[in-house]
Amino acid sequence: MSKTLTKSFIEKQKKLLENQKLQILEQVAHLKVEDPFADPDHASDNAAIDTDVREQVGHETVEAEINDLQKRLKDIELSLQKVHKGRYGSCEKCGQTIPAVRLELVPEARFCIACEKIVRK
Repeated sequence: MSKTLTKSFIEKQKKLLENQKLQILEQVAHLKVEDPFADPDHASDNAAIDTDVREQVGHETVEAEINDLQKRLKDIELSLQKVHKGRYGSCEKCGQTIPAVRLELVPEARFCIACEKIVRK
């Protein structure tokens, strides 16, 4: 079995995860404001077709970015729950400790590298 993670490392990761969570929430709020469909006059606007297309593409881009951020936010929240339960850094598939180097790069990692390859196939 891999070496366990130190309490100070886990505390550092917890703070990092909390900061990333706040940043993502701010990004999502900003994206929602920037969404072309957020304009209340959008529905009654008789804009040219090319303007409608640009707005539609802009809206779809914003939605895709928000979806990606929300997926990451979900992983961050799961990691924070693991910190509180004393299970942070354990692979969800094999139960081994995820190497600290991986957690430093991807603090919300749910799987060790070997299991990540299996899960993502």
